[in-house]
Amino acid sequence: MNKHINIHFTSLTDSITNSYSQVFFSKSKLFAFLIIIVTFFDFYAGLSGLIAVLTSNLAAFSIGFNRQNIRNGFYGFNSLLVALGLGMYYEFNAEFILVLLFASLFTLLVSVMLEGVIGKYGLPYLSIPFLFGIWLVLLAAREYTSLEISQRGVYTLNEMYALGGKSLVDLHEWLYSLPFPDIVVLYFRSLGAIFFQYHLFPGIIIAIGVLIYSRQAFLLSILGFASAWIFYLSIGADINALSYSYIGFNFILTAIAIGGFFVIPSKWSYLWVILLTPLTSFLITSTSGMFAASQLSIYSLPFNLVVLMFLYILKFRERHYRKPEAVTIQHFSPEMNFYTKDNYRRRFDENVSINLTLPFWGEWTVTQAHEGEHTHKKDYKHAWDFEITDEDGIYHSGSGLETEDFYCFNKPALAPADGWVDEILDGVEDNAIGEVNLDQNWGNTIVIKHTEKIYTKLSHLKKDSFKVEKGDFVKRGDVLALCGNSGRSPRPHLHFQVQADPYIGSPTIDYPFAFYIIREHKGIALESYSRPLKNDNVSNIEKNDSLQDAFHFVPGQKIQFRVIAGNMEDESVIRLCVKIDPYNNTYIHEESGNSKAWFRTEAGMMYFTHFEGDKKSFLYLLFLGLYRTVSGYYQELKVHDEFTLSMISSKAGMILQDFIAPFYTFLHATYELEYLKLEDELSGSKIEMQSVARVRSGKRVKKTFEFRFTIDKGNITRIHIKARNSNIEATWEEPDF
Repeated sequence: MNKHINIHFTSLTDSITNSYSQVFFSKSKLFAFLIIIVTFFDFYAGLSGLIAVLTSNLAAFSIGFNRQNIRNGFYGFNSLLVALGLGMYYEFNAEFILVLLFASLFTLLVSVMLEGVIGKYGLPYLSIPFLFGIWLVLLAAREYTSLEISQRGVYTLNEMYALGGKSLVDLHEWLYSLPFPDIVVLYFRSLGAIFFQYHLFPGIIIAIGVLIYSRQAFLLSILGFASAWIFYLSIGADINALSYSYIGFNFILTAIAIGGFFVIPSKWSYLWVILLTPLTSFLITSTSGMFAASQLSIYSLPFNLVVLMFLYILKFRERHYRKPEAVTIQHFSPEMNFYTKDNYRRRFDENVSINLTLPFWGEWTVTQAHEGEHTHKKDYKHAWDFEITDEDGIYHSGSGLETEDFYCFNKPALAPADGWVDEILDGVEDNAIGEVNLDQNWGNTIVIKHTEKIYTKLSHLKKDSFKVEKGDFVKRGDVLALCGNSGRSPRPHLHFQVQADPYIGSPTIDYPFAFYIIREHKGIALESYSRPLKNDNVSNIEKNDSLQDAFHFVPGQKIQFRVIAGNMEDESVIRLCVKIDPYNNTYIHEESGNSKAWFRTEAGMMYFTHFEGDKKSFLYLLFLGLYRTVSGYYQELKVHDEFTLSMISSKAGMILQDFIAPFYTFLHATYELEYLKLEDELSGSKIEMQSVARVRSGKRVKKTFEFRFTIDKGNITRIHIKARNSNIEATWEEPDF
């Protein structure tokens, strides 16, 4: 019972604080606290805002709207802005509270309605509900005789004295005595005007809040406002137009939205902030004239129109998707949007929708790669031919005059990923060595559909060797047929290609294999999202049973460690559970710290994708130490990867990097794993491995985490961790929960 009460209370408090910070697209609690302070510079306006946020969020919970949206503040921030505007304009009395309650409910309903209407186009509703709410109430209130126009704001110093005494008045006068340039004063006032506070001090507090929340947002706010200032000076416009209701905040919000929140921060997003400044200016001037007849302010109308227009037109691009690049997964921080996307590009191939593995067992050699010497030309250039060779690079035994002499003949051809058998062509005779069948070029062929626009085709298969039928669903690694010598094939080999269409003979597309092992003269290496070259000796990851069991985490699995940190007296039991979220993503959960580490397991790989929670938790260390593992034992193999900077670097150490992230990255967080020894070669069960996570600034190592793991009989039996100048020992136990 108490647990449910705590959950509901936490959800409500989160919905309140996020309703404040969400005005700046943030979920920062500290920023929200600063904004709350600013709103209470006028006590009754601040109280009105708090009442509106509570009303909207409680109504949203009661009606049954999406809980996560409520908790994120999506349904509260527009009501907050409406209440602040009305609270500054009218006297606070019983009649006003009644109007405020229904204005908040109306704004909530408009928010949800626009979420459906605009949301179906993948667009945010921004502060449009605020505009509807405040305009309609202000127009209607002209007929409400019980509402009284507020006299607050006329005697500013008297009100400041009442709020904070002589010290606040002295601070106010000292700030105005400072030799700030006009552009700086107007910038601060424009920031404060977002919350209907037109003094210098509130704007400075908001600027500090923006800086704490996001260095990129702070830079963008300056860029947007400075661009407007320069534009007004350049065209000879009245610079005082920016001080009319300090409407210049439109430039600030537009810059943050376009420069780093809805678009990945980059030189292109910064350029568009500058290019969109004149458009925002046109809208400010033109709409101000249009609304003057109704004696209404345009408020944030230009910001809404420019941002929605820009985000919508980005959806119609046919190329240059990164100039700029729209955010697909929102992290509520321009820096996080950048770091996460940058890390994803380094670790994976963002154009890959499904991971493909090599279509065979064992090690094969690439005898013809992309843009080959004999075939694989023009529309068919993105393809591979694979054969098996011996240690001397020979493709056959004996004389090599018979198809059966070739090592790859009769070997299984495998499904490279899950999918449906879309087409089969069988019945083509296998050629004698040296002969080709130009009439039936592809020979016996199978086409597998994996997802829309991703098909794989395997050709030159052996006649009557198919193990599946058209329409069958196949899993990765299932045997499809046997390698043959049919079609345009002078000797046995396996032709493989990826195509966007289901037809035999369709053009190829450039698509990589997700993970594979390559053997070179220097040793072996793990390739990720790569394309084998001619003469490469390649194989899928050959799984070791003990490693496979140790790293193949499945939903419902429970894991327990006894952890000793520092000395024998500092001992604890860590209980972990593997779970699955509503989006079918698997993660490990540590209840003691309420931490979560998301991961994926496929094709002989286990790799973590994201961590949330306490960075002092044991799960966080496990996340760092097992960031990417290979479920096969390779003595010479070193696995390399990179962390998202925010996952491992301290906030203090990231400050400078945050400012220049879209233009230059000098911090790097790297991961390296290697296998040390296999003690029981017969059973392959006991394995020692080590990994290290580092943060580097140039060549200088700033932070290091070192790990050593013992794997035995399918369990991680022992872990030694050296981190933060301390040693931690963890031993596996049978779960007791």
